[in-house]
Amino acid sequence: MAKETGIPITLLSVDDSAGVLQAIRDDITNFNFATPRPEQDVTGLDKSARERLQLLADFSITMNGVFNDAANKSHAVFKTVPSTSVARTVSLNISAQTLLNECFLSDYTLTRAASGELTWSVPGALSDGTVPTWS
Repeated sequence: MAKETGIPITLLSVDDSAGVLQAIRDDITNFNFATPRPEQDVTGLDKSARERLQLLADFSITMNGVFNDAANKSHAVFKTVPSTSVARTVSLNISAQTLLNECFLSDYTLTRAASGELTWSVPGALSDGTVPTWS
């Protein structure tokens, strides 16, 4: 496979609060995600260099987009974030590479800029202990 840009993202879908995956990538203007593996320093006094253990895998995402209150679009998906405590599937597909994670979404921030645009931001974090794995 050759080097590629991030254009286009072929899938970025999120469950609504009923657990139905909704394709909302056309409302998302940008996103970032991470799959970190923290480390614990276990260097003893007998060592001359660092010694580490790799800890638990994680996943986090922040999605940003444009307000859209049409049926099954971003507002319909995210408006229940403050009132429901359900894990939601976040599905990414980039160049036929898929990453699915169950996430808790922790906020639905709406911003009305001075110029008039109405945008949102939604952060999420791994909820079910499943190691993030590309397929």
